[in-house]
Amino acid sequence: MTTVPEFRPTRDRLAPELTTREEIVLLARALWNEGYDDHLSGHITVNLGDGTFLCNPWLLTWEEFGPEDVIRIDLEGNVLEGDWPAPLGIPIHLELHKARPGVGWAVHGHTHWGSVWSAMKRVPPLHDQTGAGGGGRLVLVDEYGGGVSNVASAKDAIERLGDADMAILAHHGVLLTAKNVNAAYWRAVSLEWRCRLALLAETGGGGAPVPQVVHDTFGRSDGTGFVGYWETAVRRELRRYPELAESIGTAASSAG
Repeated sequence: MTTVPEFRPTRDRLAPELTTREEIVLLARALWNEGYDDHLSGHITVNLGDGTFLCNPWLLTWEEFGPEDVIRIDLEGNVLEGDWPAPLGIPIHLELHKARPGVGWAVHGHTHWGSVWSAMKRVPPLHDQTGAGGGGRLVLVDEYGGGVSNVASAKDAIERLGDADMAILAHHGVLLTAKNVNAAYWRAVSLEWRCRLALLAETGGGGAPVPQVVHDTFGRSDGTGFVGYWETAVRRELRRYPELAESIGTAASSAG
């Protein structure tokens, strides 16, 4: 049995170099362990800039698919590369990318705490700077017209999203956009933290809103500026899944 040496970060190299497919896998596993773990539900897409997108496969959970399982699809949801079908709810991503071709990464999930606010049809109040991390504007898509596997429902949800960066989808879950994987991870984790803290604060009497300086500081962020945040997740998931570390060649990269 081959033992894979643990990646050792340095100040100039916080994580091993990753392909986009590997980034998708590590993002999925990191978020699975942050509450984005509703069985087969949830989708991640990455805009390749040529009218095609990388996407997690249907029929495999976020904690088990590997780089070789990532599929490439077109704007109609046709699988161009890969052995697995596209997720059933992929229309919400397709409609998003059609309406906003500049979006690089998109994440949809039925999260532990986000789903509570989805059920209440409310935007969670912001109570701390961690919940504000990643920046962006959060809105409520307050009409549920059916599952987003339905193109009409997906298109309606994206029209209601408008130019916002994140959404609580009534009776459904959460949706967020980002420029790159760093921003996708930071926003996704911050959103779930915000949802959890807001609910706990309500049980204690409601909590206090954050001062305006928090909105001013974090609200302008596009989520790409926190160097090291995503890399800590990469290292953690490689430790958690040694077979994944071996598959992406961490042993060779850390040795050389």
